[in-house]
Amino acid sequence: MAPSNITADIMWLDKVESTNKSLREALPHSDNLSVIAAVEQMAGRGQGSHSWHSLRGQNLTFSILFKPSALAAGKILLITCATTLGILDYLSSKGIRARIKWPNDIWVGDKKICGILIENILREGLVDSSIIGVGLNLNQVEWPSDLPNPVSLKELTGKSYDTAEELEGLANKICRRLTSIGDSDGESELQEEFGKKVFRLP
Repeated sequence: MAPSNITADIMWLDKVESTNKSLREALPHSDNLSVIAAVEQMAGRGQGSHSWHSLRGQNLTFSILFKPSALAAGKILLITCATTLGILDYLSSKGIRARIKWPNDIWVGDKKICGILIENILREGLVDSSIIGVGLNLNQVEWPSDLPNPVSLKELTGKSYDTAEELEGLANKICRRLTSIGDSDGESELQEEFGKKVFRLP
């Protein structure tokens, strides 16, 4: 059973190319569940060739370092399960019911509130470390016309949010789920819950 609360080690940077890149560069001297967040991310990426748009200081753009213990490469999807479910936990605490769009976007209704980019480093058939990049729309309310379906937490609730406070809450929800990996019962629960909350577009 995962502990009820995890205190993540969070480092805020003012402006970076991407938090995944910054965390990858800091990897040799970073502890498990370290977090790098950016006030402004200049070249955030999504899946494939997609970019991630975020106005300075409006949203949450961050990366978490996860160093699992003896996780076989064939079980790598567990990291996606834990991350996405942690984000759903956070949104649920705000009164928002969300779903996971395969493989790792978070939608509320037919709108996208969060995207995830996970980069895994493998060694000898095991996951040595994972860099989990997350972009969550928090306070932004104006969007480029070429974005098909964005939505922010502020648009959904009508409230404004403190980025540092919300990052701590969100990162802790994700880290708590990640600590379930390595426990057979915890892994089964992650897979079962993920299966119930994920959907694919036709």
